[in-house]
Amino acid sequence: MTDTLHRPAGAPGEQPATGTRRVDLDVSGMTCASCVARVEKKLRREGATEAAVNLALERATVVVDADGPTDEQLVAAVEKGGYGARVRDDAAQLAPGVDPGADSAARADAEQHDALRRTLVSAAFSVPIVVLSMIPPLQFPGWQWVVLVLATPVVVYCAWPFHRAAAINLRHGGTTMDTLVSLGVSAAYLWSLWALLFGGAGMIGMRMDFSLTPALAGGHHEVYFESAAVVTTLILLGRWAQARAVHRSAEALRALIDLGAKDATILDLDPDGRTVERTVPIGQVRVGDVFVVRPGEKIATDGVVVAGSSAVDRSMLTGESMPEEVTVGDDVAGATVNADGRLEVRATHVGADTQLAHIARLVEHAQTSKAPVQRLVDRISSVFVPIVIVLAILTLVGWLVTGHGAEQAFTAAVAVLIIACPCALGLATPTAIMVGTGRGAELGVLIRSAEALEATREVRTIVLDKTGTLTTGTMAVESVTVLDDARRAEVLALAAAVERGSEHPIARAVLDAAEADDAAAGRLRALTATETTAQAGAGVRAQVDDGAAVRAVEVRRADETDALPRRLADAVAAAGRTGSTVCTVLVDGVVSGVIALGDTVRPETPAALDALRALGIRPVLATGDSPAAARAVAAELGIEEVHARVTPEDKLHLVETLQREGTGQVAMAGDGINDTAALARADLGIAMGSGTDAAMASGDIVASDGSIASVPTAIRLARATLRTIRWNLFWAFVYNVIAIPLAMLGLLGPLVAGAAMAFSSVFVVSNSLRLRRFR
Repeated sequence: MTDTLHRPAGAPGEQPATGTRRVDLDVSGMTCASCVARVEKKLRREGATEAAVNLALERATVVVDADGPTDEQLVAAVEKGGYGARVRDDAAQLAPGVDPGADSAARADAEQHDALRRTLVSAAFSVPIVVLSMIPPLQFPGWQWVVLVLATPVVVYCAWPFHRAAAINLRHGGTTMDTLVSLGVSAAYLWSLWALLFGGAGMIGMRMDFSLTPALAGGHHEVYFESAAVVTTLILLGRWAQARAVHRSAEALRALIDLGAKDATILDLDPDGRTVERTVPIGQVRVGDVFVVRPGEKIATDGVVVAGSSAVDRSMLTGESMPEEVTVGDDVAGATVNADGRLEVRATHVGADTQLAHIARLVEHAQTSKAPVQRLVDRISSVFVPIVIVLAILTLVGWLVTGHGAEQAFTAAVAVLIIACPCALGLATPTAIMVGTGRGAELGVLIRSAEALEATREVRTIVLDKTGTLTTGTMAVESVTVLDDARRAEVLALAAAVERGSEHPIARAVLDAAEADDAAAGRLRALTATETTAQAGAGVRAQVDDGAAVRAVEVRRADETDALPRRLADAVAAAGRTGSTVCTVLVDGVVSGVIALGDTVRPETPAALDALRALGIRPVLATGDSPAAARAVAAELGIEEVHARVTPEDKLHLVETLQREGTGQVAMAGDGINDTAALARADLGIAMGSGTDAAMASGDIVASDGSIASVPTAIRLARATLRTIRWNLFWAFVYNVIAIPLAMLGLLGPLVAGAAMAFSSVFVVSNSLRLRRFR
């Protein structure tokens, strides 16, 4: 087993190499992977040594030489590519009272509402267009002019985002899926408009001619407004789904910052020189201020204890359920929770300098450094779109030079454009994701994006958090050892009586164990504890009255075993080997028993790990717990590689180290705030639904039921969904390969081309629906 961890240089959140500097840019106007590539290309041409652009976050992380381009030059380079840019201020974004990612979230929210509005308008007009165009008995005199009126707002207003993006791409010498959508919609609409005005299709009483080969038959003045309308509606629906996904991009940072305290109780002097308490917003706390933290309150900011002692719940940083005892001189972190005693703390770091803000930066940079998956559709479209345009032009010219009329030539050329219209391409990914994620929700699994699906295919290693992921995450009594077995229930009941009323995790565990034991529970109901006192790190003591006698009972941590009887000393030693926490119970000053407490392995964990291994995935344990506790859990579960006492940053570095090994992509499964950065940096982040909001916001996949058993299920479902997407895309392109030559030869008219396009869409949807049977 491995207990050491080597930290790589240059990890997200750290300073770049000497002689270089990092610049973070907010980038707007990107719509696909081609845009990402163009922005990166522009930045590198400007002199950036590294440029990583994240489409979902609309952000670019750029590394330049110290004497390289200025921030203004980098911004100008992006703007020359047709996109908006501005320098991002990390310190300002992570300051108290600031909503990190608010601007990008607002843009994403506006885009989502705009896409939904256009989708609803397009759908409302498209339904009557399709009905009138496809059902001849309903084609009343002048129906085609009504269809023109209905189709115009769809093509002009609803499809405007595609036309605008296509124009921007064309101006900068590029093509994307927006180009193909704009071209297909415009071709179908303009051809139909020409046919109405000049080709005879506008005659009152005309009905659609269903000739399979209108070019060979001389042209039959058909209109194809329904193709333009349906394509626009379906692609807008996919764009709305994409905007919804982008809207979640800032959730992790918002959830992290929300963990912090909103107010602080400052100790101040009134005009008479007396010390008074004054509550102020967290943004007004300054370094050197002394603030009060009462039991159950969050510590306002990072500082050092100047008065008092208590147990501090640091689970939001370490992920471990066992609180840490602190006293005068000890450091404490903001957003951690004071469990029992009153503390006075002098602030040492505030705002963007706190540990919480540091973790937030780790998350942000880890998300940004995750290169966006180059979607297959966008990669192929960069070649596919210009090829289709060239083929349409060649078709037009070929028919003209062979002596055919202009109407025949144009009919064949338009058929080529319509047959290549990307309806199936637009449906291939969103329909599979919609069905796959719907089935996942039924199984307790939430798949957030296509990137998550892509990542599962090559995952070969998974880093697993211990507490809350492999284990229950709560303290529980593992054993009660006494000198006289007949006194076991009595000793447990006395310990519970002393601990009753405390919110300390050990106290809750002892009380739960006593109440679950019938014999101990009966004794506990007759006991009353008075004069209870607690000392940080020394345990708790009280006078316990059972109605017949009053006994002094003390429950304290077992620090050494020399003075214990052999049986109790052996129990303490055994618990130490497994990393368990041990408490001794003293009655009237005499040690009467020891209680071992620890975090227990979830019942479903062994089977879940076996399922992961069957998928070819190697488990690695990373925990903030002690090496002894980590090794004990790893031995029980058969995990060979173990990393203990790791911080949030250590987990992030571990993920990066495993990624550089090149043995496959790395997944991370965790539930705590300490797992957030690693979840964001991993090729596949799996968050446990029972964990923190920040962890779930950072996960690519969320096991919403909080069970480790959902992790292998999530990976199997994601891989099945990815296979479905690939088959959908294969069909969407193959049908073009077959149909386009037929259209060029005049064997497929625009109407048949539209029908073929519709059939390809039906195939894609039907293939996606098979995921509903996933088990």
